[in-house]
Amino acid sequence: MDLKEVMAVNLRRMRHDRDMTQEELADRAGLVSASVTILGKIAEALDVEPGALLKAVLASPR
Repeated sequence: MDLKEVMAVNLRRMRHDRDMTQEELADRAGLVSASVTILGKIAEALDVEPGALLKAVLASPR
């Protein structure tokens, strides 16, 4: 999984954990669209460290 995919998966998971739509997140972060260059604002809006959006989630062993 590349860095862009990792961020997208984590961002989606964190939004869903907070029952937020993409539009709600963008509004809360004061943004029109999401990209890596605005990672800090997104992380702040989700109240997480920016690095949390970039960490790969490892599947748990079965």
